[in-house]
Amino acid sequence: MAAGGGGVGDDVDESHQRAALREAFGDSSDSDADAPGAVSPTRGRGRGRGRWRWEAVAGVRGLWLCAAFLYADEQARLLAAIQREGWFSDAHNQAMRFGDLPSWAVELSALIREAICVGDADDGVDAELTNEDEEACPLPSELLWREPFFDQLIANRYKPGEGICAHVDLMRFDDGIAIVSLESACVMHFSQAEQKGAALDTSKQGHSESTKVPVYLNPGSLVLMSGDARYLWMHEINRKPGVQLWGGKELEQDWRTSVTLRKLVASPN
Repeated sequence: MAAGGGGVGDDVDESHQRAALREAFGDSSDSDADAPGAVSPTRGRGRGRGRWRWEAVAGVRGLWLCAAFLYADEQARLLAAIQREGWFSDAHNQAMRFGDLPSWAVELSALIREAICVGDADDGVDAELTNEDEEACPLPSELLWREPFFDQLIANRYKPGEGICAHVDLMRFDDGIAIVSLESACVMHFSQAEQKGAALDTSKQGHSESTKVPVYLNPGSLVLMSGDARYLWMHEINRKPGVQLWGGKELEQDWRTSVTLRKLVASPN
C-alpha cells in the first residue's frame, strides 16, 4: 500500500475496475499482457507509442484521428458489452446516458485518455491548414485532465444506408468530443458551419461539396474534436448510394455502431 493512502475502499474500487475491464475487453494480467492474442485495453501500457498513432486531419484545426484505437478482439468485446445493455430494437437505434456511465464506458474513457497521453502524435501535415501553432497533442491539457473526463454518452446502431445529418453538437456540451466507430467503415465529412450574423457569400454556395473534408473511419477508429473542429465545423455521415466513396471506390454499407462521449457544460450554480 502506498504511504499516506489506500485501504479497503481502494481495494474494492480497484476490484470493480478490473471487473469492468474484463466485462468489456476480456481477461488480462501483467504476466500475459505480452502474449500473442492477449486481449486487454491496457496492452501496450507504457509502450503506447508502439500501439497508438494519432494523425492531425489536414484542413480542420483540432481534429485528430487514431485509426487503430481498438484491436479487433477489443472491438468485439465492446460491442458485446453494448449489446448486453439491451438498448436497441427495431424501433430504437439510439441510447443516451448522463452522469454515471456504464462501467465499460468509464473504462473506454480511461483508455482514450491513455491513448492521448502515451500515443504518438503526428501533426506533420499541411502546416497552413492544421495545428501549426499547437503542441502535437490531440487534446488540450485543460480538457484532458478534467474530471470527469466524460459524463454523457450516445450509442447509435445504424442500418445500412442510415447516417447523420450535418450538425454542430449542442452548446450544452463542453469542448472535447470523442467518437469510437465499430463494425462497418464509413466516411465522415466535415464542412465549415455558417457563423451567426455572417453575410452569406453566394459565390461559394456551389462549392460546398468541394470544401468538405473527408475522414475515413475504419472499425476500431477514434476521432477527437476540440476547438475549431468542435465549434466551427459541422460533421456528417451520408450513407446514401454514391456518397460513401474512398480511394475511388464506393464503400460497402453494413450495420454500424458508434459511441460518442461528451462532457456536459458545468452549471453556473
